[in-house]
Amino acid sequence: MGQATPLMLSVGAATILTCIIRKRSLSGLGWHWGQWKYQWLSYLVPFAIALMAYLLVWLLGVADFYDADFLFTQKQKYNLVHWNDASIFLFHFILVATISFFVSLPSILGEEIGWRGVLVPELSKFMSFTGVALVSGLVWSVWHWPLIIKSLYGNDVTPLYYQLIIFSVFIISTGMIMTYLRLKTGSLWTGVIYHMSSNIFIQKVFTPITLQKADSSWYMDEFGVITALVAACAAFYFWRKGRVEFNDLKTL
Repeated sequence: MGQATPLMLSVGAATILTCIIRKRSLSGLGWHWGQWKYQWLSYLVPFAIALMAYLLVWLLGVADFYDADFLFTQKQKYNLVHWNDASIFLFHFILVATISFFVSLPSILGEEIGWRGVLVPELSKFMSFTGVALVSGLVWSVWHWPLIIKSLYGNDVTPLYYQLIIFSVFIISTGMIMTYLRLKTGSLWTGVIYHMSSNIFIQKVFTPITLQKADSSWYMDEFGVITALVAACAAFYFWRKGRVEFNDLKTL
């Protein structure tokens, strides 16, 4: 259970098995690309959420920018010890935002063919946009709970109940945005790109570059209240758009 990729791929395996049992074509999972502007939106929205959240974290003083030890480690890792901190951070950022982004594709795709490939369009057949977004987001969130409960995912600072609540708010908010993009485009790839972008920027850029204090975990990362609230604000915007644009969906 400590390995992320097999767990994420298990969702895809379950989806494929379900399609075979139900004699559903895999071609109907939303493989077409759709308009480029929505793919770019799927990449940039999670970056903007992470950036805004961590700017608030730094400005409010609950954690500091930046962690010099992290950058020193990156200098050694990349064998660029003579570079200054700004240069190594920019190099790391570009590398993570491109190469690491695409490296995460197989595992993220494994999850997304389940959540946004099957679950969202199936729920949309008998639920309103709000219902689809909330139910799919809740299912996605609860799927992570065993990892959090067993301390394989999360932090060792905040209590378990806090982590479950805050993480669920963050994931359901994220799911609201991803549901809008999935239904708007009919493309599975919006979910894949959004998921990869959110993971990459929070887990590999903003969290590690932040110099944490004793209580920083209460506010930052996927289990922090500031990140969750910023995501919820973005979700509210997309919820309002979705209610108007998808009013032809069946009501609950």
